Amino acid sequence: MSAPRLEARLARFPKTRPPLPPKIAEIYARQYAENRAGETTAASLSQRLEQWMHRQVAADASPAKTTLELGAGNLNQLPFEPEGGAYDVVEPFAELFEGSPRLARVRTVYADVAEVPADNRYDRITSVACLEHICDLPVALARSARLLAPGGSFRAAIPSEGGFLWKLGWSMTTGLEFRLRHGEDYGLLMAHEHVNDAAEIEALCRALFARVSVKSFGLGRQLSLYRFIEAAEPRLEVAEAWLRRFGA
Repeated sequence: MSAPRLEARLARFPKTRPPLPPKIAEIYARQYAENRAGETTAASLSQRLEQWMHRQVAADASPAKTTLELGAGNLNQLPFEPEGGAYDVVEPFAELFEGSPRLARVRTVYADVAEVPADNRYDRITSVACLEHICDLPVALARSARLLAPGGSFRAAIPSEGGFLWKLGWSMTTGLEFRLRHGEDYGLLMAHEHVNDAAEIEALCRALFARVSVKSFGLGRQLSLYRFIEAAEPRLEVAEAWLRRFGA
């Protein structure tokens, strides 16, 4: 990516979430929990499709590797990971995993990637349906790059936000169900949640890592539901520059 195009992308950060209308704000927490737990028909279908993302991220997993997962949510990646090995997570919303039997497999929980000790090193830093939510994404990516062990990889699965098929998919499933149940526009909730699109995420990863590969669940980027990004060989000078720029 050219320097001006990268600068234009970086200038968008940190982002601010558009506010939710009062009625959606009232049901937001319940809707989020239902979605993550697959408690509705649309959410259950979404979770089955999302298994593609979980499997891509877990494809290189090994008990011999140390892992840090960003945005672990209700720990729904763990069933796809082999038992054993050090597994740390970053998740600011403790209510999502409190009481979960999967918590026994987690070594350490951090509320923010900034809390991870600077001398920790991980063979894998992973993320499933998380990066699209992060308002200060360049900072989170830069901190992750600094925590990778030599030869380690950053493995992120994301929705193809900004693509035609992704919007059509949620509009005809979760979005339709949400309107029928609550009489509200699910697009407003999506705009609040998904502050970054897939193209932005991929572009930042390509700027920060020397080696990046992308796989789509569908036909190319526009006609796909999800993307999987595998990145290695972090450009630490870029990471440090981003952290200085954003005062992190």
